[in-house]
Amino acid sequence: MEKAETIVHGPGLMSGLTGLAKNLLGLVVSRVELAAIELTEVRNHAIELVALFAGAVLAVWFAVLYGTAMVVALAWDTMGWKILLVMFAVFLVITAILVFKGLAMLKQGKLAFPETMKELKNDRDMLL
Repeated sequence: MEKAETIVHGPGLMSGLTGLAKNLLGLVVSRVELAAIELTEVRNHAIELVALFAGAVLAVWFAVLYGTAMVVALAWDTMGWKILLVMFAVFLVITAILVFKGLAMLKQGKLAFPETMKELKNDRDMLL
């Protein structure tokens, strides 16, 4: 009796490439899902920030309007038109401070995707 030899071949190049493509597709899909979740959070934070900013701007406008009118009315007899220049300088300084504060808030990364970027960096490091 003759023994039949069984030759077991490995998965082959095509099945290996198919498995790699499936894994890469799964990785891409999971990263897109993570980015979508974080985008929703960022969108909610951005909407909240815009609403707070709009309310603050409205309140500040009323306060500035009434405060300026009061200061100008009280100081007009002694300073004349110079009170308008002083008020201009004060509001210019306040505006500069608020702009720098807003830029600092943006630099804190509240509108970034920290988890997605971390995972993408981990993926890059693993693949390279």
